[in-house]
Amino acid sequence: MPELTRMTWPEVRDAARSAIALLPIGSQEQHAAHLPMGTDTMLAEAVVDRALRRLDRGPAVVRLPALPFGHSPHHLFAAAVSLRASTLQAVLADVLDSLATSGFRRVLVVNGHGGNDEIMRLAVKEYALRADVALAACSYFSLGDDSSPGHAGKFETSLMLAAHCGLVRPREPRPDVTPPPLFAHPPYPGLTVERHGEWARAGGSTDDATTATVHDGADLLEDRVTALADAIRAFDAATRATHAEGEA
Repeated sequence: MPELTRMTWPEVRDAARSAIALLPIGSQEQHAAHLPMGTDTMLAEAVVDRALRRLDRGPAVVRLPALPFGHSPHHLFAAAVSLRASTLQAVLADVLDSLATSGFRRVLVVNGHGGNDEIMRLAVKEYALRADVALAACSYFSLGDDSSPGHAGKFETSLMLAAHCGLVRPREPRPDVTPPPLFAHPPYPGLTVERHGEWARAGGSTDDATTATVHDGADLLEDRVTALADAIRAFDAATRATHAEGEA
């Protein structure tokens, strides 16, 4: 798996003519009392690296180091390292511009934190208006499925048990929260509602993590890896003729 950090500049220039540059992004933020701050970054990397290992017959991908900081102001009540939305968008624009200047014409951003999703997609849309590139963005947890997996609950805890078991601390049952937080239980489908102080009141998680198991995590990880590998192949097939040198 080619990694930008380990490549020389001539190797990068050569690869850029046809390869897809892949940028994982995550966050450093509270994940209740049982998961580490870097959960979103580590899970994005786990899914990305396993998916790339499946692509030994192509397409060619150059993996960038993960961007470990994201937009997490809603988690600062406990602990987080957060970028402003405008800062994250500017950072992504600079990374995309650097990659395009280095010769890459195809870039895929793979996100691991819900707070980054809209910002990442906007950055990709705006940059593609300015440069002759083919860009794509996704959150690993929603590929092929628009449902939200929650935060620091069964989904992420199961994945961490499968990917980084030694970093999962003892879990306590999540107390009932009344009334239910509206960020996790909107009053109408498709409606986004944020109410002041609800993340702290909910204890930093959206659902109970005590039912998470390593077996469930292995199944979830396999599903997410398969989805990302399929998405990379689909992106390659859709853009190879127009944005990969020698493929037109």
